[in-house]
Amino acid sequence: MCRGDLVITAGAWGGRKVKICTPFLFPQAKNCCFDLNTPNAKMIWQLTSYWKSLVTSVIFGLLLQPPLAQLSTITQPNFVLLMADDLGIGDVGCYGNDTIRTPNIDRLAKEGVKLTQHIAAAPLCTPSRAAFLTGRYPLRSGMDAINNYRVIFWNGGSGGLPPNETTFAKILQQQGYSTGLIGKWHQGVNCESRNDHCHHPLNHGFDYFYGMPFTLISDCQTTEAPEMDRVFRRKLWLYTQMICLFTLTAALGRITGLIPVRWKTLTCLAGFSLLFFVSWFSSYGFVRYWNCIMMRNHEITEQPMVTERTTSLILRESIAFIERNKHKPFLLFLSFLHSHTPLLTTEKFIGKSSHGLYGDNVEEMDWMVGQVLDAIDKEGLKSTTLVYFASDHGGWLERQEDTRQLGGWNGIYRGGKAMGGWEGGIRVPGILRWPGVLPAGTVINEPTSLMDIYPTVTHLAGGVVPQDRVIDGRDLMPLLQGRAEHSEHEFLFHYCGIHLHAVRWHQKDSEYKNPLEELRWSHLEGSLCDPKIPSTRGWSLL
Repeated sequence: MCRGDLVITAGAWGGRKVKICTPFLFPQAKNCCFDLNTPNAKMIWQLTSYWKSLVTSVIFGLLLQPPLAQLSTITQPNFVLLMADDLGIGDVGCYGNDTIRTPNIDRLAKEGVKLTQHIAAAPLCTPSRAAFLTGRYPLRSGMDAINNYRVIFWNGGSGGLPPNETTFAKILQQQGYSTGLIGKWHQGVNCESRNDHCHHPLNHGFDYFYGMPFTLISDCQTTEAPEMDRVFRRKLWLYTQMICLFTLTAALGRITGLIPVRWKTLTCLAGFSLLFFVSWFSSYGFVRYWNCIMMRNHEITEQPMVTERTTSLILRESIAFIERNKHKPFLLFLSFLHSHTPLLTTEKFIGKSSHGLYGDNVEEMDWMVGQVLDAIDKEGLKSTTLVYFASDHGGWLERQEDTRQLGGWNGIYRGGKAMGGWEGGIRVPGILRWPGVLPAGTVINEPTSLMDIYPTVTHLAGGVVPQDRVIDGRDLMPLLQGRAEHSEHEFLFHYCGIHLHAVRWHQKDSEYKNPLEELRWSHLEGSLCDPKIPSTRGWSLL
């Protein structure tokens, strides 16, 4: 019987007797031993040596081949960035909530790294998202304001993320990535005309866009009370009623002879009443038509949007983007409309949670996360895809309609959306998963920021962060992989508009390693992010 190894025994070669036994030449033969005294002995020996060296080389090559996880750090990974809207850190199971079911987000944390000190750069949508996209405090790009209008309020308004800002999508696009944004943008559309689209996602590095160029507001849902400039609109409607009442009173007085007023004067009053009403209603009466629209690239697909099918369309577009680009590196930024009011929730999830419509909405978003993860797994991209989940800022604590709570919960942290300096408005969930590269089930208590995604994604894609401007984010990979013990952030600044409200200080080289240590400005209970509201300012160590 042939043995599976090379045996050299006594035979005759160069004055010595040599015999060779090998299965490589004739694996089916009962006896694979050849006397090297035969005429073809030398040829057989050379053939055997050739096959032996070939097989040995193949075996060594396979043994030295690095595992797939190591290869994925060398090649360009895919990126799927998932960002919730107005989600409180206390709304997620892996951050302590035991009543709202978020199994898919929790699975991400179990299979990846959970950040407990993840901070948004602003407590409002527009500035926070600008910082996320550029890796810079929104103050640097002009994406924050000193008045109450600290977010973009109109699609037709002039203003947005400056064209000279370089988003991570633009860098990855230059690195050969397919880049897509599905969902909410809220960084402006036009500069000087309705069609210039200078602030459009396609001008900021995204190859494909489907979603809302604006943001969800209650005006988008016909069953909800109007939200846009609600107090101001009430005043305008009151003024209109007063003018109309005055005009009708004058007209009745003229008819009855009680008020000596000319018909010409009454005509002017009636005309003024009509013009006043038309002047404001031409804008506020069509908020849903102007702001609640859906676009595919530069084309408007729904005006106004059909809210009943928005969720399914966004999910379908996201999965289609993954399937379309599975054979090349891609970046998908899925910017959820959940859990921003008016809480668009499909019939399948209504009434399923223990926290009313808000809880239903969060559980539906978690289901969407699961569908995206399943699509990644189905295409065999799990080990080559970095998945990131976060919220743009904290939950909106005060958002209520009658007795319905429509805002989120920020756990143990005070404050919420639009509140400056307090943790609730800026502390957000942060989870990253990359199997084989990031250690599963890891919890990191070091200070990190939404802005850190910018340099992290850029470096992993093989790009270089811009050198002509300040980048406030820091590459997270050394911290995530355990190669660094401390965050590179020694200070994290918390602005409301252009006003600095708080500073988080984390002494990196101190022997006293308390991840919760911070130095900040304190505010009065209930203070909003508004410089006109008085506050008590003094340094306090919490």
